[in-house]
Amino acid sequence: MLPRERVIAALEHKEPDRIPWGEHSIDYNVYEDFLGRETFVAAKMRTTQALWDGRRDEVVESYKRDVLDLVRALDFDIVTCVGLWPKDHKPAPMKKLDDVTYRDEKGNIYRISSTTHDLLPFEINKEAWVPPTIESLERDIEKMENEPLDPLDGRWDLIRHAVKEMKKTHFIMCFCPDIGWPGVGATDEEQYMSLLLEPDLCRKQAELWGRQAIRWCELYAKLGVDGIMPAGDLGSSSGMLASPAIFRDMMLPWQKKHVEAAHKAGLYVLKHCCGNCWPVVDDLADTYDAWESIQASGGMDIGKLKKQVGDRLTLWGGIWHEHIILGSLDDIRNDAKYAFATAAPGGGYIMGSTHSLAVDAKRENILEMKRLRDTWGLYPIDPQRFRCD
Repeated sequence: MLPRERVIAALEHKEPDRIPWGEHSIDYNVYEDFLGRETFVAAKMRTTQALWDGRRDEVVESYKRDVLDLVRALDFDIVTCVGLWPKDHKPAPMKKLDDVTYRDEKGNIYRISSTTHDLLPFEINKEAWVPPTIESLERDIEKMENEPLDPLDGRWDLIRHAVKEMKKTHFIMCFCPDIGWPGVGATDEEQYMSLLLEPDLCRKQAELWGRQAIRWCELYAKLGVDGIMPAGDLGSSSGMLASPAIFRDMMLPWQKKHVEAAHKAGLYVLKHCCGNCWPVVDDLADTYDAWESIQASGGMDIGKLKKQVGDRLTLWGGIWHEHIILGSLDDIRNDAKYAFATAAPGGGYIMGSTHSLAVDAKRENILEMKRLRDTWGLYPIDPQRFRCD
């Protein structure tokens, strides 16, 4: 089977010839390790600095070359694409305060993470934040619905390139707008508190996001992708980030409308969601085609999920994100044994990390994932093949 056929079979809960493999996110170090060259793909502060320097075209060409070359190098079945930047994109550089600290024009402070190397918010200047109102969000909705959506816009350069080069053989997926927790506030704390204190405002925020997500389905269909990925976490490692009742009230109705519009446009919808989300797994199964991430370290057991929702929802994950970074080959094998034996039979399973191939991911562990997919992941799944020789 071709990779595209393999993924579609999994999404249709049929057994392909072997387990398909894809990753929703891969950091720059993995590209550089396997391709043997420097990249701007997910290169964190390096990419940010290049955009500040006006090197947008160089960054985009790196994405177009390296994303597809890594798919070929690791024999992925899914090509994951992101929207990039318009042709004339040149953001104003932030003011550098020291080697790791920057300040933007609104007075917000950012620092470079020593772990991921991202430039991340460190201290928010609350005085510069202007809270939305129902009226301002209604104006935003009207403006958004009148905004032209041009499939030739430079933001879609990577997607168009991937469709042109690999659509005939591979499943092309791109990120899309999500309807996440619609809190409003300058800080995370204020945003989550607003879900209780300002529910009408939050519902209007969810409406804005929902209408945008629905409207963009037509754009992605014109671009020629096979599937879209709304990426938004519902839980932390210990439980949901907010009440399941709030999720069902403010978010789920728009998520369902979004998926309905995507299906009408001929698109699969593969939801990325980290965290412990047991209270809403049936909601997810009744809404989406696939669930990617499935955070094992957060209590999301892929075998139990298969029994509960596996007939309705394709499960994408199984190999612990933490083990890919910190674990041994035996850890990878044990993860694969469990996921392949419990989640793969009958179809409806895609192999991947329980989050991403992130900074410090071990080359040998990624290669072991590939080996196990190629040897243990053949259908029909036979645990007798699960040997380590």
